[in-house]
Amino acid sequence: MMNIVSLSPVHPMKDNPVVINMEPRGDINSPSNLDPQSLGFMCGLEIHQQLDTGKLHSRMPSQLFDYSLNEIPKNWARSQRKLRASQGEGGQVDITARFESRRNRSFVYIQPPNAGLIELDEAPPLSHDSNAVDAVLTMAAMMKAKPVSSMQAMRKTVVDGSNTSGFQRTTLVATNGAIETDDGIVGIDVICLEEDSARKLESELTSEGEVVFYTLDRLGTPLVEIATAPDIQTPEHAKEVALNLGTLLRDTRLVRRGLGSIRQDLNVSIACGVRVEIKGCQDLGWIPKIIRIEMARQLHMYRLCNELREEADLPQLPPDRRLDSKPVENRVALSALSRLPFKTQDVTEFFINSSSQMIQNSVKSGSVVLGLKLKGFAGKIGCKELDDDGSQLPRLGRELASSAKQAGVAGIFHSDELPAYGITDTDISNVRDTLSLSESDAFILCVAPGWQAELALESVLLRARAAYHRIPGEVRNVVIRKGAPEDGTTTAMRPLPSGARMYPETDIQVLNLESSRWDEINSNLPMDKQQRLSRLQKYDISSNQIEAILGNELDDIFVSGLTDNELSSPILPAKPWASILLDNSRSEISKKSEVSILNVPWELLALLVYSKEQGILTREGIVPMGCKYLLSTDEDFSTFDKKIGWLSKTAELEGFTPADSSSVEEVIDAIISEKLDFIKNKGMASIGPLMGMAMAKLGGSADGKLVNSILLNKIKQVEK
Repeated sequence: MMNIVSLSPVHPMKDNPVVINMEPRGDINSPSNLDPQSLGFMCGLEIHQQLDTGKLHSRMPSQLFDYSLNEIPKNWARSQRKLRASQGEGGQVDITARFESRRNRSFVYIQPPNAGLIELDEAPPLSHDSNAVDAVLTMAAMMKAKPVSSMQAMRKTVVDGSNTSGFQRTTLVATNGAIETDDGIVGIDVICLEEDSARKLESELTSEGEVVFYTLDRLGTPLVEIATAPDIQTPEHAKEVALNLGTLLRDTRLVRRGLGSIRQDLNVSIACGVRVEIKGCQDLGWIPKIIRIEMARQLHMYRLCNELREEADLPQLPPDRRLDSKPVENRVALSALSRLPFKTQDVTEFFINSSSQMIQNSVKSGSVVLGLKLKGFAGKIGCKELDDDGSQLPRLGRELASSAKQAGVAGIFHSDELPAYGITDTDISNVRDTLSLSESDAFILCVAPGWQAELALESVLLRARAAYHRIPGEVRNVVIRKGAPEDGTTTAMRPLPSGARMYPETDIQVLNLESSRWDEINSNLPMDKQQRLSRLQKYDISSNQIEAILGNELDDIFVSGLTDNELSSPILPAKPWASILLDNSRSEISKKSEVSILNVPWELLALLVYSKEQGILTREGIVPMGCKYLLSTDEDFSTFDKKIGWLSKTAELEGFTPADSSSVEEVIDAIISEKLDFIKNKGMASIGPLMGMAMAKLGGSADGKLVNSILLNKIKQVEK
């Protein structure tokens, strides 16, 4: 159980004046043994969770359509656009936006039924969805955060195509909260309400650039964004914080569940590195490993930086970023610029008949092979090796490849890993001669259309120059294969955004928070997990049922059926009600009636359970009668009596009225007589086949428990 406290957040590194002067220790081959404290570890979390409400600014339902690109209905409209970066409020273009705008990408937007003119950015947005605002205020109150008095929607520049407008709307709701964990207090810096982005379906490379396909079903779905202070003590503590925050959000019963509905972004640094934001951490169990691999990466890049500086006779990089000297870094930057000029060389002629089929095919289709010299980088780019836990060791080659891929190319070749991939010693010799390389120099090859190869190698060169400095602050994502982390390693996505990406949203009025609304929120806070458990333990159901009801967040529905008239039926018995909530009756009714499961009301299940317990309906009749009820749209179901009357009459017509015990016994006696030898041979093992025969003869009119009970007694009599 997590307790919420009202304490001021603590910022360990900011509040700690100790500067690390010793060279950082640790073996990158064993990330699990790196010591966070001695390395100056800092970490914060950003939690993004979809809310179970309508869209934030369009009053459209937040519904996902599980279609691949090839399955999209033909009548769904499509539109194609290009986006460009614009200046922020301060008159500057955000570095992330500037980079994205150079990637020469176009975007195709597919418009599902829950996306209208607002999602297409062809109509102004509406005010904040009231339910979404209340949900985030509830979460803020549970974290003892302080709400802002006036909620101003802001535009956050996003030009990767995931927002048709080129920006995401974000509203600050509360600040200065805190949660308590086993390892101490963790501050909650900000709580925001924002729009989710469009869903990327796939992309394809063309000679004109990359075309990315998005569907707009998710665009505008409300998200709560919770950012912690950098109070996380260890990688394992990060997992605990994420688990506690996730539990708190689920306790509200106001959030969506399922794959993709929540994600954790990690902000990680050690003293010899800088803050890096890691996205894509959906599996909590991977968080410690992902963080430790990032610690090893920052440690490796620090050491590599000093190797490069030593080779170039430049001052060493201090072990703590707070000791950096701007004049020294400016001098190093000028030296790197001089040593690594951007000068590519076309070496396509050497690869026209390449042993690499991929290169040969690319050249024949119009691509070129460009080479780039990296002075002094021989042996420093690295080859693929694994650490003690089976993850890829950090190496500069992966960073250079990530930079190239941001330009849309599939990858690069570098001299440290060659000969390989069909590139021979002769090819290498030709390239080295053409680029005039010495033994200490390395080279990069890129195979792509001319404009794209130039952009990719420019990105590679910028990253190579950055290797002379502390690692760049950037956004990275976890490498995913088939829906799961591959080994905990990450690749670069884009530079860290700056304040230039934010400016006020002028199309939405400021939302003023009335004190009465905040008081109402605080007086009706949801129960936590322990309180919910204690509530369920009062009822006559098993511990397994209690655990399953809590796990499926059905406890409020369960209690409603036992304590009040919210479900429009008399109070239900606990065990049968728990059973039908946990079996697949609702999904079966949905599937067989071809009605969305969201449109199969709990009230209908309550009505069916009540009918069964009153002897109006058999257990076997629950699903078929539920389907028939949903499809009988012309019937008058305005009162409970009319519903019961219809069920009673229809169950009798359909053969789902329970047979009395004498009728059941009559059928079973006939089966026993017919299968007497079989029973004597199999004994109690005959119960299964005989049960099937009895239920088939009785149709849907028999209660399974009654049939089973009578059959058991009859078989025992035969055995005597």
